Amino acid sequence: MNYKPLILSLYEIGAIKFGDFTLKSGNKSTIYLDLRQIISYPEVLRAVAETIWQQVNGYPVDVICGVPYTALPIATCIALKQDLPMVMRRKEPKDYGTKQRIEGAFKTGQHCLIIEDIITTGSSILETAEDIEVAGLKIKHIGVLINREQGGVENLQKHHYSVHAAFTLKEVLNTLLASSVLPESERIIVSALLHENA
Repeated sequence: MNYKPLILSLYEIGAIKFGDFTLKSGNKSTIYLDLRQIISYPEVLRAVAETIWQQVNGYPVDVICGVPYTALPIATCIALKQDLPMVMRRKEPKDYGTKQRIEGAFKTGQHCLIIEDIITTGSSILETAEDIEVAGLKIKHIGVLINREQGGVENLQKHHYSVHAAFTLKEVLNTLLASSVLPESERIIVSALLHENA
């Protein structure tokens, strides 16, 4: 599949930004991937969902779960298109009612497919997987849009999970650099990022 149009669309809607950013980890970065933007662009959201689904289609799946919060609309989009049941993991358990962390209808032993937008270290996926497995579901496969190639896939493999990413950050950068959409200031940043990760 040709991912170039999707990568360019993500850049055009501001889901891929260049400049000076402080990441969640506290580290500084000249690139910021903000896929929360896609919820305002139905065509891009559908394209992201379809692209991730193509990575995992064919593996056993009974229910799907998006890692909160960015992947929830993506997982919902896949669930609707593929007619699959979905479960939802609460980041904070309810302190009333059932007090459960996993919402939705499922049976013990069913296969749950996890959906995530970006994998960096894999910690968010691991937190979600742990709660899902405690609830009695089985996890083997994880569908992701972008692999930042910062150890996340290897980290998840140690826990016997298979990660299926549509493309790497390097492929995103190379696609943008080969296009005519970047202003010169951003071409310099992208070239430097590719050089750093060569």
